[in-house]
Amino acid sequence: MRKSLTGLGILICLSLGTAIAAPLPDNIQDFIKSSFPDTNFRFDGVVILPDNTVYLPLIPSKFNDGTEVKIKSTIPAGQTMAQKPDAIILSNDYVLLKMLTNSKGKNTVVNLTIPPLELRTGLLPQDMLVPKNFIVPANLKNIIGNLNITTTHDTGLVIPVSQSKESAAVNSISGIVPLQNKMFYITSNITKNIQVVNPVKKVADYALYQESTPITIKGYQDFLLVTSYDKKSMDVISLADEKVIKEISFKTQPDEIVIDEKNKTAYVSSGEDASIYVVDLNTMTIKKQLRLNGMCEKVILSEDGTKLFYNDKQTREIWAVELDNNYLLKEIGRFPNVSKIAYVNDKIYVTSRTKNRLAIIDYDTMGLMSENEISEKPVDMLAYKDTLFVLGAADKTIDVIDTTIDTRTQTIELTSNQFPTKMTRIGNSNLALVTDAKAGIYSILDLDKKSVIKVNQLETPVNSIVIMNQIKKIGK
Repeated sequence: MRKSLTGLGILICLSLGTAIAAPLPDNIQDFIKSSFPDTNFRFDGVVILPDNTVYLPLIPSKFNDGTEVKIKSTIPAGQTMAQKPDAIILSNDYVLLKMLTNSKGKNTVVNLTIPPLELRTGLLPQDMLVPKNFIVPANLKNIIGNLNITTTHDTGLVIPVSQSKESAAVNSISGIVPLQNKMFYITSNITKNIQVVNPVKKVADYALYQESTPITIKGYQDFLLVTSYDKKSMDVISLADEKVIKEISFKTQPDEIVIDEKNKTAYVSSGEDASIYVVDLNTMTIKKQLRLNGMCEKVILSEDGTKLFYNDKQTREIWAVELDNNYLLKEIGRFPNVSKIAYVNDKIYVTSRTKNRLAIIDYDTMGLMSENEISEKPVDMLAYKDTLFVLGAADKTIDVIDTTIDTRTQTIELTSNQFPTKMTRIGNSNLALVTDAKAGIYSILDLDKKSVIKVNQLETPVNSIVIMNQIKKIGK
């Protein structure tokens, strides 16, 4: 069955989201990047230089949107962008205010007896995440607009975790380069809070408080995207501030998140609404709603970003959405107790949790090519080059499938005595973590050598794990 979703992919208006984000115009970004190429331009307008210097933009009520941006004046006077002055007034009347720290350790901006007109009449982006303990000089209060400024001590989401006798215990990651300078963000079945763990430790440094139990967490740049049970919104957590920077609202509870980093897009499913929402990660706003057949789950994105696949948990039918073909909806077939879907070399791979079978479907013909026996209780798959790794929870093994001939070439034995449930690739490296939902343990899998190279301990079991670069905190 084929069905076009063109008419059902609708632009989402403000009723489904918070205020429109305010990223800086491209010509201003280009001007800043000429001095600091690796600058992070956050979707709420905040500018973070590579050394963590923060600039807050003031948007003029009326400005000259010329093609070339130059400096009109600076405070102190006569400085260049590279010198990082306290304030930069641009030729189009935009102002960049450097975030400073006063004598009491509070975040603030430059305090002038008579501020220039551009400072007095500009406005901070009205959906901007306000820095912790931010104080605005009295004669610049107009720049706040309707922003909610918290002046009391604000710890954001950070909460301490109990430190056991294992707190001083360490894991060795010597020689494992992809884990250097990384942090783990972990959800667990023993707490609703997100555990923040340095890979060299067994115990979390602290946790990020969550009102509800997370369903899915995903990392993008310096942010965590979090969906939770009984919550009709997706939280965007800034890891530099460790605060919720934005809540993206939906009609119903959002569930799974799939990220296309190349196209800066997130696909967020809602089984209750039979929809997948397209979220623009540049602005953190919903751009389109794709209405589907059935209650979607097990959502995956093809490596080239052109297709979504999902399982209808009511009918057990698998569907594909061709994103580059007017959202054409194609029925793949019905399969029992689907645990995971993968797509490699124009073939769809489907595991059945109860049947211990791997079905292989030709995408062009939708014909079943073969159905192969695999390890008991297959719960996850990871595609890498021409290899498919299939994790068997009951047998505590990983089947290695050569997708060029669709044959199991070897089986990797795991040392866990519990219930391994997920494989998470470390960035674009040749390593992956095999985590356990019942035991505080993870294995490091070399995808090229097809072998486990190390087993490390954690204090808590892992439902899901996000691996992010260590991020310097704003204002610290």
